Amino acid sequence: MLPGKKTSKSRTRTRRSHHRLRPVNYSICPKCGQAKLPHAACAKCGYVNSTITLKVGKEESS
Repeated sequence: MLPGKKTSKSRTRTRRSHHRLRPVNYSICPKCGQAKLPHAACAKCGYVNSTITLKVGKEESS
């Protein structure tokens, strides 16, 4: 079955308004100041919280 009337640009764009990209929420690492994702370990120094710090190794390319 075909639609009875044309859907306007306004109605189409209103319907798709939630399809937009959302900005990534970064936080600052308190130890090294590098940007990191919240509730995640820092990629540079491995800091998570005051009791947990992960050892970060360097990648070796061959």
